[in-house]
Amino acid sequence: MRVLAFAASNSRQSINRTLVNHATERLGTLLPGAEVELLDIHDYEMPIYSIDRERETGVPAPAQDFFARIGRADAVILSFAEHNGSVTAAWKNVFDWTSRIEMKLWQGRPMVLLAASPGRRAGAGVLDSQEALAPHFGGEVRGRLGIGRWPEAWDADTGSLVRPEDAAALDKVLGTLAAPASAQAPHQSETLIRKDIS
Repeated sequence: MRVLAFAASNSRQSINRTLVNHATERLGTLLPGAEVELLDIHDYEMPIYSIDRERETGVPAPAQDFFARIGRADAVILSFAEHNGSVTAAWKNVFDWTSRIEMKLWQGRPMVLLAASPGRRAGAGVLDSQEALAPHFGGEVRGRLGIGRWPEAWDADTGSLVRPEDAAALDKVLGTLAAPASAQAPHQSETLIRKDIS
């Protein structure tokens, strides 16, 4: 299995990059033989999308590269930073440009949606919106997990999640990628937002 993974954040100290990196490490234990490609959306910086710019210059090469990488993957793991209840401007721009190649930019790939947040709601707003949007853009959301109160949830010294329930929830949601695409109805995802402990 080839898995494409990234954090939808351009912060150099992104806690969502930390989470997605940890998730791919866990995936290697849960699904031996999985090949992971980690992307950095800093490599996909482009001018702010506008229809005029698209007409003048076409879709930029970074968006075309991003679309191609999705196409080569068997599954996608992404972790969202939440800005004002939504995605980051950096990710929205990558998404907007890539969707101009093909609206169903996720190309039918199974997906796991994550979010790390310093707050109690564990990125619930951004996860709600992105889980609802993904099927319209060709994604099959297998599961989602938000981890809140991140400073209490992550041990930087050991590179691991502190709360056993968070670690178990992460393994559970990642395990949904092992099932064949036909084994789960599209759009029915495992919802594991840890609001109670976040």
